[in-house]
Amino acid sequence: MKQLTKAEEEVMQLLWQLEEANVATIIEQMPEPKPAYNTISTIVRILENKAFVSHRKKGKGYIYFPLVMKEDYSDQSLKKLMNNYFNGSFRNMVSFFVKKNDMDIKDLEKILNELDED
Repeated sequence: MKQLTKAEEEVMQLLWQLEEANVATIIEQMPEPKPAYNTISTIVRILENKAFVSHRKKGKGYIYFPLVMKEDYSDQSLKKLMNNYFNGSFRNMVSFFVKKNDMDIKDLEKILNELDED
């Protein structure tokens, strides 16, 4: 699976949330200052070329929808992060985030309990 740029990922996040949308609807959901219509239209076409998005015709325009599920992309991105920065070790990655976020024992126990419930 290909990696997305920051702008492409921002558009994908909105499409995952909306499930389907035209370019104008995507722009409506974006923070100020709003990007130009042509900018988002170009990003959506790039996402189509990368096989992340497809479309269906509606009237004179198109409705876009994700082909790649958010969970699948998240899994792939997390694996890439783990492999590139933590030598493929989940334990090293978790340890890093625990130390960086200054977590205490209670927080760790809560996370472990939530994992046990799943």
